[in-house]
Amino acid sequence: MKLSLFLICFLVLLPLSLQDPSPNQVKAPTRAHAELTNHGFPIGLLPLSVKDYFINKTSGEFSLFLDGTCKITLPPDNYLATYSKQVTGRIFQGKIAELQGIRVRAFFQWWSITGIRSSGDNLVFEVGMVTAKYPSKNFDESLDCEGRRRSSS
Repeated sequence: MKLSLFLICFLVLLPLSLQDPSPNQVKAPTRAHAELTNHGFPIGLLPLSVKDYFINKTSGEFSLFLDGTCKITLPPDNYLATYSKQVTGRIFQGKIAELQGIRVRAFFQWWSITGIRSSGDNLVFEVGMVTAKYPSKNFDESLDCEGRRRSSS
């Protein structure tokens, strides 16, 4: 009887003991993501790997730091974007200007995104003198960097 009770307990508890005590967790959006929404932008403009963020509230100048360089496939047209370890620019209500550190691959070439404007339900991405408009709802969720495991802390 004792042996069968022990065996039942062992078989019930074994799957629980094999589980990772700290399973991979999705990182929560950061202060930088909150700053985006405060200025009229969706959080999905930034990846989840934002580590630190600084802003000058007077000038709008900001710097954000990622865990490392980051590649993300942006919706809706599946453009590959790369984020440098440091992204800088100036943020105002409905406008991000002087942007540095984000590039997108389109037409077999890498282009630097120099600005982003919020225009109604759309976002207007500026690449030099050229612009492209996409629904802002495509950027409602922050994505994880491709090829990177999520943090377990």
